[in-house]
Amino acid sequence: MNKVARRQTFSEPFTRRDFLSTSLKAGAAAFTTGLLPKHQTSAQGPYNVLFIIVDDLRPLLGCYGYPEIHTPNIDALAQRGTLFNRAYCQYPLCSPSRTSMITGLRPETTNVLDNRTDFRSKLPEAVTLPQHFKENGYHTQSVGRVAHLPRLQDEKHSWSVPSWRPLWIPMDITTTPSWQALDVADDELQDGKTAKRAIQVLEQIKEQQFFLTVGFYKPHLPLRAPRKYFELYDTQAFDLPVSSVPPEGAPDRALTNWSAIRRYQDLPSGTTPLSDAKTLELIRAYAASTSYVDAQIGRVFAQLDRLGLTERTVIVFCSDHGHHLGEHGIWGKQTLFEVSVRSPLIVSIPHQQRSETEAFAELVDIYPTLCDACQLPVPPQLEGLSLMPLIEQPTRPWKTAVFSQFGGVAYGGISIRTERYRYTEWGQNSRWGVELYDYGVAPDETANIAGLSENAELVAHLSERLHAGWQAALPEVRQQIPVPRTLPWDINNDGVVDIQDLILIANSFDVETPAHPKVDVNKDGKVNILDLLLVAAHFGESSTPASPSTRAGISTEHFDSVEHWLTEAHLATDGSRAFQEGIAALERLMNTAVPLETALLPNYPNPFNPETWIPYDLAGDSDVTIHIYNVRGETVRQLSLGYQRAGSYRSQSRAAYWDGRNVVGEPVASGVYFYTLQAGQMEATRQMVILK
Repeated sequence: MNKVARRQTFSEPFTRRDFLSTSLKAGAAAFTTGLLPKHQTSAQGPYNVLFIIVDDLRPLLGCYGYPEIHTPNIDALAQRGTLFNRAYCQYPLCSPSRTSMITGLRPETTNVLDNRTDFRSKLPEAVTLPQHFKENGYHTQSVGRVAHLPRLQDEKHSWSVPSWRPLWIPMDITTTPSWQALDVADDELQDGKTAKRAIQVLEQIKEQQFFLTVGFYKPHLPLRAPRKYFELYDTQAFDLPVSSVPPEGAPDRALTNWSAIRRYQDLPSGTTPLSDAKTLELIRAYAASTSYVDAQIGRVFAQLDRLGLTERTVIVFCSDHGHHLGEHGIWGKQTLFEVSVRSPLIVSIPHQQRSETEAFAELVDIYPTLCDACQLPVPPQLEGLSLMPLIEQPTRPWKTAVFSQFGGVAYGGISIRTERYRYTEWGQNSRWGVELYDYGVAPDETANIAGLSENAELVAHLSERLHAGWQAALPEVRQQIPVPRTLPWDINNDGVVDIQDLILIANSFDVETPAHPKVDVNKDGKVNILDLLLVAAHFGESSTPASPSTRAGISTEHFDSVEHWLTEAHLATDGSRAFQEGIAALERLMNTAVPLETALLPNYPNPFNPETWIPYDLAGDSDVTIHIYNVRGETVRQLSLGYQRAGSYRSQSRAAYWDGRNVVGEPVASGVYFYTLQAGQMEATRQMVILK
């Protein structure tokens, strides 16, 4: 299908909005590679996230220059967000592409190269995009087709509640037509059910800080939609592909998807070309299916509006890859041609100025972009780049190339897309052939020019760039002008995250209308120990770019408060990373100040069975021994802790541990016991109870 002339770019200049007073962290505080400084928004607290993934959708949309396609809801999103004209998947197949988006890692890292492999078989400790948001206090939930397979979607680390997707009804495609106009209501099909469920979920979670992913199935084959969406195109004249045969000189490996849909009941088998009439019939069905899914997306957007959530929600819309509609005689994906690896991508942040950009983007960039937009730290292991700088300034210098692959090392292909060229190598050491297409001369890839002698130097250059990899294509560090920003963890906005911020949160526990709006850090409508832990994990950070993060300490007057918060955190913990990191941060704080006096503190728990921890403070360096004996004064156990530096030994990781056994290793009976601390000239005794 020929693309109509691209619409004119917006006449309105892209301006810096108040909410997007972004800044660049100084020096090496970079994204995933250490090459580009990190942007942070100064919005009033973190946003919600609505992440919409569509299956097999190429940029055949009104907002991408196809006004004949009826996609008013996606087009409206583009009018209030940033449209990426050149966004590419990393692998043109459902599961590898979705895995790359969700992990922020490329297929060569995840090793997911098919629709069956679980990325955790190779990367069990990987932190997914929803998992990262969950561990930072968000409610995370998925509706519809997010992962390719149900068993991969209900990933316990990622979601706050079990995932939901409509019932899949198996079909025999040999008896199923490739398209159908059905006399049914929207909600009788999978995507209608998905939209309905998403609307219900938004109503349920509207008071929480949420990360909601909604996955739609269409326009995946078979192209089935309610009849009314086909009727939108009754009078529409579609164009045939420029070429319905393979590119001249293309290697066989480049055409692996030659007959991917030929098993459907109404299509010819083998390599028999589709008639022009059948081709146009399928394009119309694809357009109708696209309009159907657009209408379902519109229902979800309408619910955001009804609930007053639109102005507090970052929206990302994309497809998992592109799709052939007869180009080169191919239907489907699983190729490294432009229409297979190019995907629509729109990012909308509340109140931003609409824009579009010709800069290269990759779907692996979505993870760090959402972190940046919501003021969460960007995990250093990610292999994408936050797109926030482009949202702020769409014409800035950016990546010089993007990368995609299909198949394994032995038989698969790796491809680089530069400003003008696409260069692809098939098999190890290009054993199965190479491809080169010059989009400046032949934008429809009609001839592979890699074998022309005049292109030998160009092929060698692009091969070198291909093997240099994605890191070599990243933008260079540029001189930064620091812009003051406010950290979401800095509750009193004094420029540093310190004990005063923790105290403000603690004083607001269960307060209906807190005096400081930032104390509800995770925006779940209540202030509790989790908010305090989220701030504690950032203790010592400064809003001044030139000031590195520090591990500021506390004074002894705050020991009891920190100890109380630790106790509450241990009681409330759900085992999530947010709790673990917050508890570890509080324990570090306990170790930052030297107590004014040596003291023996109550053991915990008390009563206990079968083990306990004995905390103490040391005002000076000393040898430490704890002597445990019964009510008759008989020795039960002696804990020789050796030489200890001055400090607090109150946290579980530092307190003296007793397993409840005597000197011969037998569990002691229930009853009252005593324990004495000997540290230098100081001696103190307390009572403990064992209750079995």
